Amino acid sequence: MLTKNGSDAVKLSVRRMCKADLLAVAQLEKECFAEAWSENALTESLAEANYVFFVAVVSKPSCMADEKDTEEIAGYVGAYLAADELSITNVAVFPSYRRCGAANQLMKALDAFAQEKNLYGITLEVRVSNNAAIALYEKNGYEKSGIRKGFYSKPKEDALIMWKYFQ
Repeated sequence: MLTKNGSDAVKLSVRRMCKADLLAVAQLEKECFAEAWSENALTESLAEANYVFFVAVVSKPSCMADEKDTEEIAGYVGAYLAADELSITNVAVFPSYRRCGAANQLMKALDAFAQEKNLYGITLEVRVSNNAAIALYEKNGYEKSGIRKGFYSKPKEDALIMWKYFQ
């Protein structure tokens, strides 16, 4: 269980992203990134076989017997499958759900997918100044392998290349 800003306990689970999640994920993109993926770009990518997306979903039980539990997106991860590796496109968690384990569970779901597909590894780029993300990736077994100069814009910044190998 995790708590959201000290509120009642909520349940976090991870599943594959579906069309019904697109609006919330597009909003998450806008909230987290200077150059956000649009809902249209997410829709097109979700339809492509070489993309995989997972969402962290928070369920809060209803206190009324005749009402369904409420559910909302806490975060998501997306990756592009190329040959025998995954390249992570984005990892994002709504600020109100950060530091609750959502990103860690999303990374584990991506690992399970990669191992199920017998992939060589997973790679990603992360802003060199994003210490929280770098710590998350290192905690999940990623290793620093290089720098991409000027990779990011808004603001312009280098990217740290990280890899996790399975074979």
